[in-house]
Amino acid sequence: MPNMSLTKNPMPVQEPDVRNHNFEEVALGYTKEQAVDEANRCLHCKHKPCVAGCPVAIDIPEFIAKIKEEYFEGAYQIISKSSSLPAVCGRVCPQETQCESKCVRGVKGEPVAIGRLERFVADYHMANCKAAPVKPQSNGHKVAVIGAGPSGLTCAGDLAKAGYEVTVFEALHTAGGVLVYGIPQFRLPKEIVQHEVEGILDLGVELDLDTVIGKTITIDELFEMGYRAVFVGSGAGLPMFMDIPGETLSGVYSANEYLTRVNLMKAYREEYDTPIKKSKSVAVVGGGNVAMDAARCAKRLGAEHVYVVYRRSEAEMPARVEE
Repeated sequence: MPNMSLTKNPMPVQEPDVRNHNFEEVALGYTKEQAVDEANRCLHCKHKPCVAGCPVAIDIPEFIAKIKEEYFEGAYQIISKSSSLPAVCGRVCPQETQCESKCVRGVKGEPVAIGRLERFVADYHMANCKAAPVKPQSNGHKVAVIGAGPSGLTCAGDLAKAGYEVTVFEALHTAGGVLVYGIPQFRLPKEIVQHEVEGILDLGVELDLDTVIGKTITIDELFEMGYRAVFVGSGAGLPMFMDIPGETLSGVYSANEYLTRVNLMKAYREEYDTPIKKSKSVAVVGGGNVAMDAARCAKRLGAEHVYVVYRRSEAEMPARVEE
């Protein structure tokens, strides 16, 4: 039955006074009933304006139509034609400024919760489909991908689906890039990232970790090894400092270092001995998603007071509203 409610089905979440003491995922995900009810808010517009707002042009009305039919695996197959990381994108993609911003239902109410539905479908697939994807037939061409972050993984997945033999070279000891060193566990569980990586490897992609291209191997040597093309997705792992007095003092972290210690090096877990300062009062300079991640991590690590310092008004902060 069509659902003409002006509001989205709310996302079930941990209560604030519970989640601020743990690193478990905040959003708990839709139930099957909630997903179907939300899917029934979609009008299946003829011109599909939401698709125009999606950077990878997922056929959004069609995958939502499958949810209406309770054919969840069919919905996943539609998404996976365009996206190699649906469980990741369903959690951290800024849908509110992309596909959902174009949704017709948003004119007189809230748009369809496209991101939440994508997450539901991806999680359903992970829980219920154990079959590995079919490895495409090779076209005989080798491509090197530098960096196993979201851009490198996406590139590798798309190339593998087209029959290319792909090797991803990663400087760190694990794949995922900012998905593992930057975004906290409570927003994007690392088990989800690992599952998405394994799905790409199942397509025949090879992963070469602890390899610094330019040091361990040069790009010229990659071509000599038979790679026909090289994609460089080296990421944004280095911080930008403000060049102000005091920023090198003990107790001052760049967000990159702080979040890497917390996330990749598991400083939030007692069984790890990763050094990190746990202060009672913390000031976070900035107002984007990274600042929100740092502030929320500080709170979970025991800070009694966390202050977000931003040069403009709260309404002008670039962080997603839900963050």
